[in-house]
Amino acid sequence: MSKILVIEDEAAIRRVLVKILSEENDTYKVDEAEDGLSGIEKIKNDDFDLVLCDIKMPKMDGVEVLEATKKIKPEIPFVMISGHGDLDTAVNTMRMGAFDYISKPPDLNRLLNTVRNALDRKELVVENKILKKKVSKKYEMIGDSVAIAQIKDMIDKVAPTDARVLITGPNGTGKELVAHWLHEKSERAKGPMIEVNCAAIPSELIESELFGHVKGAFTSANKDRAGKFEAANGGTIFLDEIGDMSLSAQAKVLRALQESRIQRVGSDKDIKVDVRVVAATNKNLKKEIEDGKFREDLYHRLAVILIKVPALNDRREDIPLLVNHFSDKIASEQGTAKKTFSDKAIKLLQDYDWTGNIRELRNVVERLIILGGAEVSQQDVKAFASK
Repeated sequence: MSKILVIEDEAAIRRVLVKILSEENDTYKVDEAEDGLSGIEKIKNDDFDLVLCDIKMPKMDGVEVLEATKKIKPEIPFVMISGHGDLDTAVNTMRMGAFDYISKPPDLNRLLNTVRNALDRKELVVENKILKKKVSKKYEMIGDSVAIAQIKDMIDKVAPTDARVLITGPNGTGKELVAHWLHEKSERAKGPMIEVNCAAIPSELIESELFGHVKGAFTSANKDRAGKFEAANGGTIFLDEIGDMSLSAQAKVLRALQESRIQRVGSDKDIKVDVRVVAATNKNLKKEIEDGKFREDLYHRLAVILIKVPALNDRREDIPLLVNHFSDKIASEQGTAKKTFSDKAIKLLQDYDWTGNIRELRNVVERLIILGGAEVSQQDVKAFASK
């Protein structure tokens, strides 16, 4: 049921609005307030899905009500009610965040359409917030070890800036989690986060993938196509496994970092891009530079901030938390009851040599949940977690 608040000092208009909304849809629960001050009190003490608010009122006008509400409950959509002389003010309130305005006397169809659209918008905002929480949980960083605490502290310091970050560490350690948190805690969080796995794209296609191409640039280029840098405009591009990028593509990435401009393959037209670059690699790039496989100037452009993600063997104290986290997650995904692990089972897992790092641990936990007993025991670990 949608809860709507009507704030209007003219009793006749207020009664008409309440009557129309109540009779139009039995899922609308309509409350009313006779002035701005009483309206704010109701907004503070209740959860409304929509507010219809007059602009000119005694004690506190509609503009002040809108401003106050945006500070305490910014997600509530406002539809302003404007008299003939209030149209300019009504338009200005939309710049302040009001969803729309209706004029007095209210046109029935316009009123109902505006209310429906505003409620749909509120529902979409709520869904997006829920989705964002799910995304954040997906990339949650689990661990209380000193190494993880240092990474979290580094992220908090670096994320609000536009500094480029190079994340290093073995495969399976969670470098992509660091990249996502850098984006989510940045000023660019509302923009896109575009991921590119440089190791998974053939060298002859990597430039087209990153920078796009124009029709006819090569045999299969049947139409113009934007690349990942353009897609990430206003947000973050995450270049995973950048150590596997071809030297020619490295040169173009370097130019993009230096000039904030790119060119599509087959074109000489510059395209301006506003992109934060976060890169990751499991390779020793300094060794790659010595071998002539990676550009030193690009390395220094990327490695403004270096974040090293430790191997799981270097943070064994986090294994109990990780096992519990994966047990929760797997139970939720499979729709089954969560399994616990005995202390001896946890101790044995902490003693293992985790060459595949967190990715390997997650697979082992899933195997133990499927094949182990009601409580995963030391014997289950010995039987089913062997390499």
